[in-house]
Amino acid sequence: MNCELKTLIGCIKPISVIGNEAVDIKGVNIDSRRIADGHLFVAMVGTQTDGHQYISKAISQGAKAILCEKLPTSLVEGVTYIQVASTEDAVGKVATAFYGDPSKKLKLVGVTGTNGKTTIATLLYNMFRKMGHKCGLLSTVCNYIEDTAIPADHTTPDPIELNDLLHRMVEAGCEYAFMECSSHAIAQKRIGGLRFTGGIFTNLTRDHLDYHKTFENYRDAKKAFFDGLPKSAFAITNADDKNGSVMVQNCKAQIRTYSTQQAADFKARILECHFEGMYVEIDGHEVGVQFIGKFNVSNLLAVYGAARMLGKSAQDILLVLSTLHSVSGRLEPIRSPQGYTAIVDYAHTPDALENVLNAIHEVLNGKGQVITVCGAGGNRDKGKRPLMAQEAVKQSDRVIITSDNPRFEEPQDIINDMLAGLTAQQLKKVVSIVDRREAIRAACMMAQKGDVILIAGKGHEDYQEIKGVKHHFDDKEVVRDIFANQ
Repeated sequence: MNCELKTLIGCIKPISVIGNEAVDIKGVNIDSRRIADGHLFVAMVGTQTDGHQYISKAISQGAKAILCEKLPTSLVEGVTYIQVASTEDAVGKVATAFYGDPSKKLKLVGVTGTNGKTTIATLLYNMFRKMGHKCGLLSTVCNYIEDTAIPADHTTPDPIELNDLLHRMVEAGCEYAFMECSSHAIAQKRIGGLRFTGGIFTNLTRDHLDYHKTFENYRDAKKAFFDGLPKSAFAITNADDKNGSVMVQNCKAQIRTYSTQQAADFKARILECHFEGMYVEIDGHEVGVQFIGKFNVSNLLAVYGAARMLGKSAQDILLVLSTLHSVSGRLEPIRSPQGYTAIVDYAHTPDALENVLNAIHEVLNGKGQVITVCGAGGNRDKGKRPLMAQEAVKQSDRVIITSDNPRFEEPQDIINDMLAGLTAQQLKKVVSIVDRREAIRAACMMAQKGDVILIAGKGHEDYQEIKGVKHHFDDKEVVRDIFANQ
């Protein structure tokens, strides 16, 4: 792609421009290692490094323009320098302009909240494809342009990657794109410059306080997404969450609500529940779905509501909804030959753990024991560790505390933080095993016919991150291997 630098400068408010504005730009990058001849390098002030340190390297690799907050002391002839107050503010607008404003050519729906983002975005993608539309998906698990999978490194890519992906979706003929919008992405303005057709709020519980510092900052990051929606868009919010109304306080979009508990625009209730799925009533229509748990009813309602707002009929939506499967690693059951069930789930917050355990108890109805295997991630919010342990103990007959992704922390230190939240009485039904594989094996040895083992925290992930290295580790593979050798 090519774009005149003057066009890119026209979409931001520079403090100063030094050099030729008529130069042809062949690429935009925030990573100096990816710079090639004719590129614009954006010097981002990140949490780990300052891009201004790499301006010389970018120029040596062929950068013809530099977008920065601080001008270098010596300027290179033939290079154009654009100084702005904030490259974080500018980069999304520049990327949008360079790639031809791709989100304007798609119906882009963003999903934000603590839990349920991946499920809702993926189900909408699968639903609209089954309805005959070409679609794109931007999610934690994987990005998709129709059938083509593009591995996801972050919940939301940086603004340049994001616009590149959206541009490729437009080129592939996609009509719709469904996207997870993380609090980090909103706070860091990674979605700046994008035009959303709609937004969905799932719920809000404690998470990412290592980054946001306070719950209020975390909440306000989510709210900023809805503040930015245009009048032409729709905003669907969860009336069952106390922050649901907060999200749309200053929202200009058409507001709709969904609920399993109170009056709302979109309503649902569970009629019958099994591990294979549920019978639910959605807006007065009965439908069988291949999901379990009240929280999944909320997710399905959000999908239903968004599809209605996108112009689909209730009948068509419910017909497709009945054929959809759960997202990988979300309440995924694996039956053992011995007659008990292992459930792999991504739950890595106290609230998510509570929801999954509630869903298991709804099905068990007191007819089997629950053994929970869980841990907590290293170098993340330490305050949720004891809360995770408390939630696991509250609703389980036995609990095994183990490693999740310890990252650069000692696994035993993380386990100790979790155990510190438990009373002497609670500790009687808890054991700790540092090795996650051995912890899962121990749970399988404890389980009897009719019991359920919940293996929480990693879900779809196929790695374990230890001291900066990702080692292959897949909970589902481990479970199946143990079952095959029992």
